Amino acid sequence: MIRRYLSIALIAFVAALAGVLLGQRLAPTPVAPGTELHAVLHGQLDLDPGQQRALEQLEATFAVRRRALEDRMRAENRALAAAIAAEDGDGPRVAAAVDSSHRTMGQLQKETIRHIFAMRALLRPDQAATFDAAVTRALTEDRR
Repeated sequence: MIRRYLSIALIAFVAALAGVLLGQRLAPTPVAPGTELHAVLHGQLDLDPGQQRALEQLEATFAVRRRALEDRMRAENRALAAAIAAEDGDGPRVAAAVDSSHRTMGQLQKETIRHIFAMRALLRPDQAATFDAAVTRALTEDRR
């Protein structure tokens, strides 16, 4: 009986670990691009006070939404771990959990792009050119 519980606990642990690792592979946290864009916006563009206020409001609003989506992705990773633990192989629960996670990741990506365009809309043409170059670098830089 104890052997059975230990086996189940081990399987659950391995499945949870696999879910976390898979989640990290599928949805790495994009720290560097946001950091670079933030540095460009606040350090290189010489924003006027109105632009600064509008940007701070955009960032605050987006931070709340991003946090909610990231929380949802963490919950979906837990659901994926549970599905892996419950199924023997790549079954329907695992597929549904992966699909759900992908939808949320896609939603976060779309909302991030909308946020980038909203920030860009605050800029003068000369500022937008610098910002666009930073966005291009963030999207094309090899982070391996």
